Amino acid sequence: MFTDGRSRRVIFLAHCLLNQNAISDGTAEVPAAHRKILRTILDAQAGVVQMPCPELCCLGLDRGDPEGGERPVVAENTRIRRAMGRPEAAARLRELTGQVVWQIQKHGFTVLGIVGVDRSPCCGVNTTSDQDRELPGWGVFIAAIQAAIKAAGLTVPVIGVKPSAPDALERVRALLDM
Repeated sequence: MFTDGRSRRVIFLAHCLLNQNAISDGTAEVPAAHRKILRTILDAQAGVVQMPCPELCCLGLDRGDPEGGERPVVAENTRIRRAMGRPEAAARLRELTGQVVWQIQKHGFTVLGIVGVDRSPCCGVNTTSDQDRELPGWGVFIAAIQAAIKAAGLTVPVIGVKPSAPDALERVRALLDM
């Protein structure tokens, strides 16, 4: 195995925790990355695997209307959830899910867990959203990852955080201490 200074401990993060530029218009909390979350992970001497952003990879940076027209009047999250179910996006989502699970299965590293972003239509863990409502349940990407992890016979803790919530750092620290 490895004989160098790496900790061989990694945590998988939702893409937008490290790149706020990837998320839907009107939802960014900080200009670039959630520094406190990243600092907490690095201080625990864990590496970071940035999961792909399914919305960015399947729908593009400026999501607009996935069919090329004007932005519809329906709420953003409903539009994203509906678009992610279209055949081309669903196929790409399966590819992205496969990439993440393949990375998790690599031997020689301890995968401390996965951190999703609650309320996200794709990466929510405890809550997701549809229209203007926050609902209990998983986002479409986290649901696909959970199913693939289970099918592979793996056990990986998955948590969801709201980065600006007072308990976000404590939730991440608890995962790092497992």
